Formats: sequence, structure tokens, C-alpha cells
Amino acid sequence: MSILNNIKTIALAGLIAIGLIVQASPSSAAGTETLTVAGGCFWCVEADFEKVKGVKGAVSGFAGGKTANPTYKQVTAGGTGHYEAVQITFDPALISAGQLLDLFFRSVDPTDAGGQFCDRGPSYRTAIFATGSQMSAAEQAKTKAQADLGKKVVTPILSAGKFYPADAYHQNYAKSSKIILTRFGPKSKANAYKAYRKSCGRDRRVKELWGSAAPFAG
Repeated sequence: MSILNNIKTIALAGLIAIGLIVQASPSSAAGTETLTVAGGCFWCVEADFEKVKGVKGAVSGFAGGKTANPTYKQVTAGGTGHYEAVQITFDPALISAGQLLDLFFRSVDPTDAGGQFCDRGPSYRTAIFATGSQMSAAEQAKTKAQADLGKKVVTPILSAGKFYPADAYHQNYAKSSKIILTRFGPKSKANAYKAYRKSCGRDRRVKELWGSAAPFAG
């Protein structure tokens, strides 16, 4: 009996340890929230928001469409209904969804309904994909942006649905040292990104609209 009791004790201790591990895992992630926005080229939105204090990560992908697991080629060709979007993971103790949305509006041209900067077409439009708890913050941020600009803001606020991460090629594009062949010649992805961003006129237009309130325009 003593051997059996020892086995039971050891098994019980193991189950308790497993339970503690399982309980600890959600609590470590419980301090973060996600916010999904579309602001034209997702490389740019991802690169901008990864610089923000309180942001834990940003993933390029697709949102708002009807096609499951879309590819980049499918989305940019049109017909899937998806936007190029970025899902931002952040610590609400350090920065709120409302503050992120204020930054978002001032990093794009929210008066343009046809795309963003040199990128035209439905997949490059701006949008906010909000959860129920983020809807009020999104409406407030949109109202404030419109008042500050003195122009109609056309960025829609949509209910958050399924977000599909893009393939690995499109993640952390602005940081990658991988050499690729571009219209600017052979360059690292990071340098190709810089050349693209400048030639597309993103920062120029954002500064034209927002002036010193533009948080990311170089």
C-alpha cells in the first residue's frame, strides 16, 4: 500500500505542476490586446508601429475580405475583398487603443478613398477593424482626425473579423538584409523598402496633411 500511496502522491504532484503551468501561460498573454488597421502598404504600417512604446509586435496580413487564406497575389489582383492590414499587439497598460488610433490617422491620408499614396486600388484603402470594445475609441479618433484636418475622413470603421497573416516574405520587410532584385537594382529588402517608401511619396503626403503632428514621417 505504501508503494501505491507514493505513486499516487507523485502523480498528484505532477498534475498540480501541470495545472500551474497551464494557468501561468494565459496570464502572461493576458496583458496584451490586438488592434487591426489598414493603411496602404502593410510594410510601412508594420515598420511604423513596431517603433511605438507599448507595442509588442506587428504582423502584416489581410483583413476584411471573403476569401479564406488569401495570397498576396490574390489580394493585390483584386476580387477577394481584403485590405492589406497589420495586426498590432500592444500592452494597454503602456498605450491605449485610442492612442494607437490617433497615431494611425496621422500616419496615413484618411481623405483618400482610392488607395494610399502611389498604391491604388481597393486593397490599399485605409480602414480600422475594431472589436466591440474598440468601436468607441475608433469613432472618437476619427472625429478628432476630421476636426484637426478640417477635411472629410473616409476611413471606415469595420467590425474586426478574421485576420490572415501574410507569408514570411512580407514580414519584417523593412528590417531584412536579404538581397532581392528590384526596379531600383539589387538591394537588401530594408534598402528596397526605404527606396520604395520615398518614391511612393508616403512621408511627403503625410507631412503635407499633418505637419508636425505626423508621428512617423521622416
